[in-house]
Amino acid sequence: MAKKMSKVRLGTRRSTLARWQTDYVMDLLATAHPGLSLEVEVIVTKGDRVDDSPLPLIGGKGLFTAELETALQSGQIDIAVHSLKDLPTTAPANLTLGAIPSRANAADVLISRDGFALDMLPTNAKVGTSSRRRAAQLLHYRPDLQIIDIRGNVDTRMAKVLDPTGPYDATVLAYAGLERLDRLDLISQVLPFEIMLPAPGQGALGVQCRNEEASRLLLAEIDDQLASVEVTAERAFLARLEGGCSTPVAAYAHMVDGVLKLRGRVLSVDGQQMIDLALEGKPSDAKEIGCKLAEDALSQGAGALLELIFASSSYVYWRK
Repeated sequence: MAKKMSKVRLGTRRSTLARWQTDYVMDLLATAHPGLSLEVEVIVTKGDRVDDSPLPLIGGKGLFTAELETALQSGQIDIAVHSLKDLPTTAPANLTLGAIPSRANAADVLISRDGFALDMLPTNAKVGTSSRRRAAQLLHYRPDLQIIDIRGNVDTRMAKVLDPTGPYDATVLAYAGLERLDRLDLISQVLPFEIMLPAPGQGALGVQCRNEEASRLLLAEIDDQLASVEVTAERAFLARLEGGCSTPVAAYAHMVDGVLKLRGRVLSVDGQQMIDLALEGKPSDAKEIGCKLAEDALSQGAGALLELIFASSSYVYWRK
């Protein structure tokens, strides 16, 4: 039997939201394991350091997670707390996703400087986002919109958009992040899934550890079965498409009367082409459902859309 852990070092990014998420996981662990000693170590990721370029131009997977994984592998920390949507679907062989706590609202929201909903934004309004998924879906619904890059943590992006002298009319953020920061008052509109399907894993936290029995047993106590089933389907869809957080791939799974319903979406960068499809099945088949839906998307041309993105070195829809 593995020796029970008495001390755990948690790795986190430095943003206010990341610290909130880590504190939340610490509270869960403290409740599940009374007497456990908990420490936090702040680690700066590449995505945090390079904050003056559009995310698609920085390139590569794991922009917000790679340094945390390296710290885990070296033993510098014992647990890494991620926004699950940022965590690549493939991980080093010696690391594992030990827990997915209860999931928050997965929706995206619009924050408009003038309080406008999406349909109310003026023609050619400038919307700031560094997410291809969000940009493509916005352009599919409103081809007139001008998409310009916006970087920084949630607080920084909100300040940029609300600045009356700034270039942005609106931005799109995750509902979960605003809820965790107690800033739901800034929301102009919760975007319906018909318009804006979330990133796979959005609203969920991923608690990663070394693939060791003691760590797995520790984190099993804070894992939420429903959230795990939902994001397993979503991430399987993303993984089969070989996509990442910089590709216009969206997915959302939820349970209805014991049935797991998964919706997936793949778009061209300009939003002109969209493959939107759905599948349902047993919760125990979550991974298979995700893979099957991805196969359906590939049969409808998703591969060609993604190949164009991977092959392109020009991102004409991101303007600084």
